[in-house]
Amino acid sequence: MMDRLDTEIAETPVSGREAPEQATSAAPSRKVFVKTYGCQMNVYDSERMSDALSRDGYTATDSPEDADLVLINTCHIREKAAEKVYSQLGRLAKLKKRRQSEGSDFMVAVAGCVAQAEGQEITRRAPVVDVVIGPQTYHRLPDALAKARTGAKVVETDFPVEDKFTALPKAPEKVIRKRGVSAFLTVQEGCDKFCTFCVVPYTRGAETSRPVDAIVAEAERLAAAGVREVTLLGQNVNAWHGEGSDGREWGLGELLRRLAEIDGLERLRYTTSHPRDMDDGLIEAHRDLPELMPYLHLPVQAGSDRILKAMNRRHTADDYIRLVERIRQANPDLALSGDFIVGFPGETDEDFEDTMRLIETVGYAQAFSFKYSPRPGTPGADLGGHVDEAVKSERLDRLQALLYRQQRDFAERCVGREIDLLLEKPGREPGQLIGRSPWLQPVIVNAKPEEIGDIVKVRITKAGTNSLFADRV
Repeated sequence: MMDRLDTEIAETPVSGREAPEQATSAAPSRKVFVKTYGCQMNVYDSERMSDALSRDGYTATDSPEDADLVLINTCHIREKAAEKVYSQLGRLAKLKKRRQSEGSDFMVAVAGCVAQAEGQEITRRAPVVDVVIGPQTYHRLPDALAKARTGAKVVETDFPVEDKFTALPKAPEKVIRKRGVSAFLTVQEGCDKFCTFCVVPYTRGAETSRPVDAIVAEAERLAAAGVREVTLLGQNVNAWHGEGSDGREWGLGELLRRLAEIDGLERLRYTTSHPRDMDDGLIEAHRDLPELMPYLHLPVQAGSDRILKAMNRRHTADDYIRLVERIRQANPDLALSGDFIVGFPGETDEDFEDTMRLIETVGYAQAFSFKYSPRPGTPGADLGGHVDEAVKSERLDRLQALLYRQQRDFAERCVGREIDLLLEKPGREPGQLIGRSPWLQPVIVNAKPEEIGDIVKVRITKAGTNSLFADRV
């Protein structure tokens, strides 16, 4: 499912500072530079690969020039994503040639969804690459690198039977602390919805849910290391299900209730969701749990029933609007976010106006919108009636102007409100810290560095272009 989880972050570098510092005593000392593209789950995956590499003697560097290994964790959602990867690999080929001339054992690995989709093609087109590893096999990365050091080109893109999460090492407490007071935690992977525009079922596989005990244990480790906020991740996170401690089948709502019991965890979020999997238990969690932040990313993609059917979304515009009404009845303070695709094959002017009417009806605090671009191997790529690029651009401009106005209106309504703010990181100016509002907006306030991790009462004083400003109360 290509919803916010796989579209929000166009390019996010995961610096070496986030990798474990300590190698095992028996392993040689090597340095790794990790570059991450794409979604929050890719950020989480990069952290877990860094944990696995620590066993292989790797420590962190913020520069590829200093690295013994460059690991690129890729995303296949954006248009021409694969070509961007090949372009970067071309630059790395020059670096590898120079480093090898200096006697360095320099290696390049490609992970993530482009790796899964392209497989052997990557090593054919970019001989600089030593290892290609998919998102379901990255727990094998140290073994793959060991094979590559013998001169082999290693491609690991199958969907293994073993549980990668069980095979991965646990991050040490001091590594978790360095990563910050907010953390991601993958609870679900894959998607069975097969939206016709989306590559996720082919690159991430079928829906799978991690067991309750494993999720709780990881959340407890995070809390013990000082994490105050956890965001649960999944390609279709609200499809998560598992056997609870009471022997019943739990949904995401019950899991959130269990995680809310963990000492030290003050805030819970989750992303990304499908409207068909918003069940009563999850809606009631938004009503009952103060730890569950009043923010929901619930992609609809289009407001035309004809286009929704062509997308294989399995809901109508009215289904979506009625669902939003139920959720807002449960929690009137909830802010809604969404995803929109304009110019899907066959979209007419009237179809587009249906989408605009849905946006006006629902009202969004945030949203992410894109022009449709075909993904090889998806049913949408073979549909007729592709929309002219100029028409797509005009529609996207109109749609984004409406969404931006709604976002600004929501931010302005926050001015004057008092909120509890989790202080997360330094701001751009001395004496400033940045946190996130309950509705996920960045909030800038004057505070001391030693207060990072504290939850403080603030009053919103101003709404900027992309951030809120606040004073301590």
